[in-house]
Amino acid sequence: MAFDPSNPVVKLCLQAMDMEANNKPQEASKLFMQAWHKATADFEKFIAAYYVSRHQSNTANKLKWIETTLQLALKINDDSVHSALPALYVDRAKCYEELGNHQEAKINYELAASPAAAPSDKGPFYHGTKAALQIGDLLTVGAKSNYKANLVMNHIYFTALVNGAGLAAALAKGDGAEHVYIVEPTGSFENDPNVTDKKFPGNPTRSYRTTASLKIIGEVTEWLKQTPEQIQQWRQKLANNKGEIIN
Repeated sequence: MAFDPSNPVVKLCLQAMDMEANNKPQEASKLFMQAWHKATADFEKFIAAYYVSRHQSNTANKLKWIETTLQLALKINDDSVHSALPALYVDRAKCYEELGNHQEAKINYELAASPAAAPSDKGPFYHGTKAALQIGDLLTVGAKSNYKANLVMNHIYFTALVNGAGLAAALAKGDGAEHVYIVEPTGSFENDPNVTDKKFPGNPTRSYRTTASLKIIGEVTEWLKQTPEQIQQWRQKLANNKGEIIN
């Protein structure tokens, strides 16, 4: 399934994260468990199980939930979850250490240390902006950030989710019309570290960045557009975000 912040399971997890931020771990734990019971799709279960595991005080129970999360990630087996695997193997190794099973701990530490493969996402890929561009144009590094004043970006960002690109277009600086272009990376690319394994495990928004050019090969005109109220809420969230952009 595509990542959707309006998904009921995702919304429960976001509410639980707010509880965590307000130092209310018991309330957060209950909400994460509610998310688990409400989840039906594997991706929903993966997210919920990941957070349920982090609220287990008993090592055996924590290991059970980590194992559940890991098996769901392996079952999903796509770029939305791949980057979460090393941390899951480390968590599983630590549980085995605490339980005295050093052989299994060693195996899982080795799995966690395996070289992380570059994203294998085949797209199609999208880039949202208010700039009016033409097919064949190249997007290159050096543009100013839409989210932090005076920051010149060392990468170009794009996504495999058209609605995510649409949101980026709505939040982009400028007064022009919103555009979502279909783009083709001309070089290698990586998971966007600003979102990958941050709020959610893995890269559920399928967000990437590159230092190479992006070639515009088309434009889409249909995507799920946010209401003005929703856009204002997103702008407020960005304004309140004190974290540094990994550039």
